[in-house]
Amino acid sequence: MNISKIILVQPPIQDFYLTKKRTIPYGLASIAASLINNGFDVEILDCLASQKSKKIEWPKEFSFLKPFYGKNDISAFSLFHAFRHFGYSYEYIGTKIREKEPFIVGVSSLFTAYSNESIKTAITIKKFYPNCKIVLGGHHPTLFPEKVLECDAIDFVLRGEGETSMTDLCEALKNDTDLRQVPGIAFREKDAYFISDSAWIPDLSAIPIPENRLINHGFYQRKNRASTTIVSSRGCPMQCSYCSISASSAHAPFRQRSVEDVLDEIKLQTKDMDVGFIDFEDENLCLNKKWFIKLFSKIKLYFKDKKIELRAMNGLYPPAIDEEIVCLMKDCGFKTLNLSLGSTSKTQLAKFNRPDVRKAFEKALDLSQKYGLKTVSYIIAAAPGQTAESSLKDLLYLAQKRTLVGLSIFYPAPGSLDYELCKNNKILPDDFSLMRSSALPLNDTTTRIESATLLRLSRILNFMKHLIDSEGTLPELKPFYSLKNPETINREPLSRILLQWFLHDEKIRGIHPNGEIYIHLADIHLTQTFINQIKNIQIQGVNPQINSIGYPVG
Repeated sequence: MNISKIILVQPPIQDFYLTKKRTIPYGLASIAASLINNGFDVEILDCLASQKSKKIEWPKEFSFLKPFYGKNDISAFSLFHAFRHFGYSYEYIGTKIREKEPFIVGVSSLFTAYSNESIKTAITIKKFYPNCKIVLGGHHPTLFPEKVLECDAIDFVLRGEGETSMTDLCEALKNDTDLRQVPGIAFREKDAYFISDSAWIPDLSAIPIPENRLINHGFYQRKNRASTTIVSSRGCPMQCSYCSISASSAHAPFRQRSVEDVLDEIKLQTKDMDVGFIDFEDENLCLNKKWFIKLFSKIKLYFKDKKIELRAMNGLYPPAIDEEIVCLMKDCGFKTLNLSLGSTSKTQLAKFNRPDVRKAFEKALDLSQKYGLKTVSYIIAAAPGQTAESSLKDLLYLAQKRTLVGLSIFYPAPGSLDYELCKNNKILPDDFSLMRSSALPLNDTTTRIESATLLRLSRILNFMKHLIDSEGTLPELKPFYSLKNPETINREPLSRILLQWFLHDEKIRGIHPNGEIYIHLADIHLTQTFINQIKNIQIQGVNPQINSIGYPVG
């Protein structure tokens, strides 16, 4: 066994869907860089970098969702249906680890909803190759170290940020020195646990540029060009109650990398790869305007002769956006602004610890229109104490704006204020795996049937916006009628017909791949209110190049 050989593993996941452009193992590449700088031989086994996905049986704890997702739908209003295992099989992972014979295996466990997959990955690795030491790190083991260490296959937990602590742990194991001196470590000790405080890195310049050559960039291509990720800051200075890395959470404080470090990373990533897409995975990219202008002015010059699309998919805080920033973003290669609205309800915003940003939001939309940028605007529904009627008002507000709607169903994020609120009110889901939006985790002041209805209404609204952009109008209302051989109809024309029926009788229909037309389970009060209200407003499209004035439903 090579005591300097380390493999870092991104586990497979099991869910209704996977957004692979958000799964680049950037954190593992950052830890790998620190290890390599200290003389270790490191590989990343990215178990999601595979086109393989396999339908699996729904887990028992998800069975309550069958009434909402149980029937396949090929229309534009579909939500979820098949539960799948995305990525390599556990047996393949175990076999690969055994072939490589590492001394230490680090397994990522970022999200509590997927912690079962991380633990099963560790169990499988230990079964196939019992000689290695297994470390679990990430947000989940940071908050639940004892729970994770109940699994005998896991030797150590690292809490907090892993660049320094993983290196220190590997050095301690290699040299047989005191493990208690490793920052952020937790492990079993006779009949108890040794658990140290989470380790956070105060100065991000102290860590090297992520070792992106270890990432399978071929898998993450977009339009036959490489796609990559940049993280220019950690933590968040905002106080949002639902967020696990906000200033009100158990996470470290907000820290921002220097402009020079970020630019060096971009140059390194784009030097040997034909990069066509870069996502800045920051919580609030443009909060520090001076820093933002300095960085992106340099990026603009560097990308002068390159066609690279930039994106900030975690969302931008509208009050931080002004014309100088939007103009610079356009010049740098941004095509879409992802805007964080949260809610339009002052009552709900107070619960979220967020200010009312509507004026700044509308200004950002105007600037996006001026500079030809599309927008996606995010709202949260089904949070504790939040009503479906409040979320419907948010939808109707966005119906009148030139933006796509991104409606996110609330899930309790461990470490956040709202997680503790749900815990104290005894409304947490029974299983860690249900801590995800697709599981409709809460059945509180917004019921699950209302949550599912709001999701479908957001898809219906986005489809209406698409029709306004593509056809210049909305279709007329029509009563339901039988379709002959509907399975031969393309998705868009079919969805157009389903929309006509919905606007006529308020029933949200789906169509099975076998041609069967059926009615989705939905809250009739919400669908009726939605249709009654949109008759009195001007629905706007999305495309900033089309000067539509909006269309009422007649």
